[in-house]
Amino acid sequence: MSIDANDEFQKELVTLFVQEAQEWLQQIHVALDELQQGPPADRHTKLAQTIRAGLANLGGSAATLNLTDVEQASFSALPFVEAVENPTVALSASAFLALCKQLGQIHGALTRATGVTFDAESTVCTEAIPATMATSELLTALQGLLVSQAGAGEMARNVTKTVIAQVQGLVDTGVTQCDTNSLQDFLARVADAEQVFLDAVQQQGPMVVEGVAQLHRGLHAPEQPSIDAWDSLIDRAGALWSASQQVNAVPAMTFFQGLRSFLTIVAERRVLPDSRQFGAVEQRIRSLLGEMQKWVEAGREEREAISALLPEV
Repeated sequence: MSIDANDEFQKELVTLFVQEAQEWLQQIHVALDELQQGPPADRHTKLAQTIRAGLANLGGSAATLNLTDVEQASFSALPFVEAVENPTVALSASAFLALCKQLGQIHGALTRATGVTFDAESTVCTEAIPATMATSELLTALQGLLVSQAGAGEMARNVTKTVIAQVQGLVDTGVTQCDTNSLQDFLARVADAEQVFLDAVQQQGPMVVEGVAQLHRGLHAPEQPSIDAWDSLIDRAGALWSASQQVNAVPAMTFFQGLRSFLTIVAERRVLPDSRQFGAVEQRIRSLLGEMQKWVEAGREEREAISALLPEV
């Protein structure tokens, strides 16, 4: 029901109601924000009570002004509070979203009834909401995935084994619910790190190949390669070794560590390899570029398979 704009007394009441409504909604959204952080049980209960009281006050005040839509939307939200108020039960993402959606209905009803614009949603309702999965259930699913990945070939990765070890640790310490958002974040960080590594290999690898070729030619030229040229190439090899170490890319780690040692020995003139050895080094770098592409791709496939086991928010 809308307000008669000509009724000054009613307008004054509505103005006061709007101020109160904004305060109650602010309290509700602050409580929601803290609630999704997983507070201790006693605090969880108090936050739920704050939300319940705010909705009841809002609905009651709306009823006194005959703002039927606001009243109904407010009291209709109470069952959604019941779904999230038990601190002994893991916060359900679907229940939390349902409460947020109902709050959006209240905002809309308030705007229509009073002519004052209320934000459609709290930021807490648009941020990532905790999603959980029974830890034992996730462990079983991951172990099944590991079995299905057996015999995947030499490019098989250990992503699934790593996640299994993490989840097993939760089981061993008595954690019954796993925060799957955190697990998704971990998988995303791994993906980002591996892409950075692959970019480095693909950008720097060809430069190392060319550097090896140039220094090889220089060893047989009247004017020998400068110390700076050797140092630059050794530094590139070291940087690629470091990059591969960051993501535990063992094949690349082994090769670039060996390459750095090889270049250091040649630069110090302790040995003078023949053309076949230099050619083999150049060829190995080129082949490594393709291998690392497959290595990263294998990791991506494992991560996608793990993500498919997790609930969507």
